[in-house]
Amino acid sequence: MTPYLLMAASALVLAIGSTPVMRKVAIRYGVVDAPTARKIHASPVPLLGGGAIYVAFVLALLFLGNRFYINELVSIFVGATFMSLMGVVDDRWGLGSYVKLTGQLLAGCILIYSGVQVHLFFNWLDIPITLLWIVGITNAMNLLDNMDGLSGGIAMIAAIFFALLASLSHQYLVGALAAALAGACAGFLVYNWNPAHIFMGDTGSLFIGFLLAAVGIKLRFPTNIVSVTWMIPLMVLAVPLFDTTLVSVGRLRQGQNPLTTPGKDHISHRLALLTGSRREAVLLCYLIGGATGVASVFLTRAGQVEAYIVGGTMLIVALYGIWWLEFRNGGVRQP
Repeated sequence: MTPYLLMAASALVLAIGSTPVMRKVAIRYGVVDAPTARKIHASPVPLLGGGAIYVAFVLALLFLGNRFYINELVSIFVGATFMSLMGVVDDRWGLGSYVKLTGQLLAGCILIYSGVQVHLFFNWLDIPITLLWIVGITNAMNLLDNMDGLSGGIAMIAAIFFALLASLSHQYLVGALAAALAGACAGFLVYNWNPAHIFMGDTGSLFIGFLLAAVGIKLRFPTNIVSVTWMIPLMVLAVPLFDTTLVSVGRLRQGQNPLTTPGKDHISHRLALLTGSRREAVLLCYLIGGATGVASVFLTRAGQVEAYIVGGTMLIVALYGIWWLEFRNGGVRQP
């Protein structure tokens, strides 16, 4: 774990140093998030915090990463960079949801072309599953970026567990990617914790989502069988997946497009309404992310019966959570 800790610490320091710079750049060029009736902040907040995460991540890998493994990073790096640049354009000028979806599919095709894809059925079905995973996780992290410290914190927790899982299976490449991302997100959180001085914007959420999706694909578990290990990345990223499902169910019920309709109907907004505190809502999401991360570690050593008992239990809890938050007494949602 020592190389991973060094990688994470370096990315953390770089993010702490570069975030104020990106904040000044955002203010200088007018890349700010203006308040609206559907947003929780009352004054304009600079975007481009994701640029600091990107810079810290890349520099940590370049300075400390093993050059042999960095050669294998090219497709992931190209795809993640493309996502980050598309996020910059969206933060500054705005992009339509279908344009972003096309970009995500293109980035996914770059990974598939280089051989980075899901190996579940070991036939052509793995290609659409790979694209669905990449687009799903990228958009899930984008949707989760709705409250101070939420998306960055959940990404940090997921990356920590990915690094731990990579360490247990001796996968340096995946561990380095995850450790650098965890450190970069932690450094950004210094400025993004409530009250936030800067937002990551799509520059960060698209980059982080794509990177987490790629790491989840690259992760391998040679000590267990595929019929068990396919659940592990899902468990690590359970919070953004649950939030996307909850939002989609609620918006489809109202005849709205889940991806293009903004609103205060995310798990964070609903928990804030229940607890009376946005910070407590975010911390509860962290706690859930940590719990599902622990479950993912258990699955690496679990037998098939044990794994499906855990997975089934988590699914039942998630379905009950959706029912309780969305359907019970008309649903728990902010006006």
